[in-house]
Amino acid sequence: MPVSDKELLEKAKEVMKHAYCPYSKFPVGAALLAEDDSIIVGANCENASYGGTICAERNAMTTALALGHRKFKAVAVVTELKNPASPCGMCRQFLIEFGNYKVIMGSSTSANVVNATLAELLPLAFTPASLEYHAQETHKKISTYSKQFVCELLLNHNKVYVSFIDCLDDFPRFSG
Repeated sequence: MPVSDKELLEKAKEVMKHAYCPYSKFPVGAALLAEDDSIIVGANCENASYGGTICAERNAMTTALALGHRKFKAVAVVTELKNPASPCGMCRQFLIEFGNYKVIMGSSTSANVVNATLAELLPLAFTPASLEYHAQETHKKISTYSKQFVCELLLNHNKVYVSFIDCLDDFPRFSG
């Protein structure tokens, strides 16, 4: 039986209670739906060194990856705000690394829900496909340059020959 958006939101709401957020007092819960209908949850975990803070969405994703999941159908994100909050920019980038799937944003204090896809939340995203395109274009340029270089070298080899021994006039010669 397929997992409903409501069930995913409930899992995110439930795990939000375990958020560690002593600084912001802003708990967030996330529930990630894997391709095999497994639900993997995560809560935000703050750190006195703020850069060490882990958002709920990335917490859920890294747990899912550690469990061997690589493909996902949806992610639910819940906060205490009346109007649902969307994932931060870093989480959007982190999540879209694994595909363009549904994002269900909910609230633990109201029935408000907002749905979007990752591509809608992060238009013109930089994804693994971006790197593949770059690699292909770079390979084309290198291949073209290499072919031109080899052709020039073959056409002009008699003009560029320099005897290595001619360069050694100032160095002692060894007989042997």
